[in-house]
Amino acid sequence: MDDTALLLQQVINGLSLGAMYALLAIGFTMVYGILELINFAHFNVFMIGSFLGLWALQALGLSGQSQVLTGLELFGALAFAFAVAMLGCGVLGVAIERIALRPLRGIPGTTGMITTIGVSYILFNIILLSAGADAKNYPNPMPRLRWDVAGAVVDLREVLIWAIALGLMAGLQLFVSRTRLGKAMRATAQDGEAARMMGIDVDRVIVTAFFLGSALAGAAALIFGLYYNYTSFLIGYSAGLRAFTAAVLGGIGSVTGAMVGGLIIGLIETLGGQLIAVRWTDVIIFSILVLVLVFAPTGLFGRAAPSKS
Repeated sequence: MDDTALLLQQVINGLSLGAMYALLAIGFTMVYGILELINFAHFNVFMIGSFLGLWALQALGLSGQSQVLTGLELFGALAFAFAVAMLGCGVLGVAIERIALRPLRGIPGTTGMITTIGVSYILFNIILLSAGADAKNYPNPMPRLRWDVAGAVVDLREVLIWAIALGLMAGLQLFVSRTRLGKAMRATAQDGEAARMMGIDVDRVIVTAFFLGSALAGAAALIFGLYYNYTSFLIGYSAGLRAFTAAVLGGIGSVTGAMVGGLIIGLIETLGGQLIAVRWTDVIIFSILVLVLVFAPTGLFGRAAPSKS
């Protein structure tokens, strides 16, 4: 593989990673846009989603790399795994909001954010104690179909990841822009008190934001497992920090920014590893986080707004 084909291959890999980071970043940005709260529990909601997807595939009898499905069987298995991971994470996100965060909503300062750190550690240790510390192999039921693109290789796994991620992000955009509840979410993000005075059920809007953001984290978690073919109780922090960087880069509070930021971080991770060195990718990514926070805190698509607190 020549240098041009190798560079194209890393772009393809970066788009797959970026799709996962974008879905995960949307959860951060939706909650922050409405509550001005950085939800650090989102890291380990993602991690639990990867285990839910794993257990869903195992429930279908898939436990190794040799069990390949095709046609309707493949579609059904993936649809079931995504439904379990997304619904499970969505319900978990709602539970976190109702049990841990809603009682603290009127308290100013960093109380809510610190609470999400505590919730994150609870989720982390629940999986550590129940599933163990060893990494789990992920079933990969997809056939090894590959296509040559200018010397690079695109396989079925990557095409499905792109299609699923694009479908979910397009569906979210339509929901936010076209539906009554989506418009209520935008109004609440703009001014929660004014939205409440206009008759909008703000509590329902907040619960919806937590459900949708966490459900998309579940989808990202299953994509992670299918892409890397493993999961572990540790994956929440590595992927979550990159997704948080993507949300800040795109403009935290902006759904479009989270999507674009995720793709950019995915490309930086793969191209940085190819052009510089893999060990430097974390330095590059988190240097971007620091630089954005210092010099452009509103990110690429964010906008300056008065604080709601």
